[in-house]
Amino acid sequence: MHRNARQQKILEIIANKEIDTQEELCAELNKLNFNVTQATISRDIKELKLYKISGNTKKYKYACLESDDDSVRGKMKTLFRECVQAINYANNIIVIKTMRGNGSTAGIFVDSLQLKEIIGSVAGDDTLLIVVDSNDNAKLIAEKLKEFI
Repeated sequence: MHRNARQQKILEIIANKEIDTQEELCAELNKLNFNVTQATISRDIKELKLYKISGNTKKYKYACLESDDDSVRGKMKTLFRECVQAINYANNIIVIKTMRGNGSTAGIFVDSLQLKEIIGSVAGDDTLLIVVDSNDNAKLIAEKLKEFI
């Protein structure tokens, strides 16, 4: 089966089931006669820009933000609000603490804001580190980000 068909099936699976691990997604695809490995699933997750969010029956589940339209921006705000636990700053650095597995989710949202004061950011498992162009702007950006939570 081709990559597009497999990726379409991944989107279908995560829309209908709470899947929280790559191994679980791999098993679901294998049941549907897609012969895949965990490495393939990992690449697909990156290409599809899948993120983990809080699940209803499981702790986390994969979700997809596939376009830049307003409904996706709304979803991104909701994801940001749900995953952020704290926003602090020191000098020109902002540190956003998130639920485990959501540092990059917070980073995607912050990057989408395209704030000119932000020089760059680095996401870890449960932390987003943002470098701002000045100490004063770090305080302003931190306050602006707190408005989303």
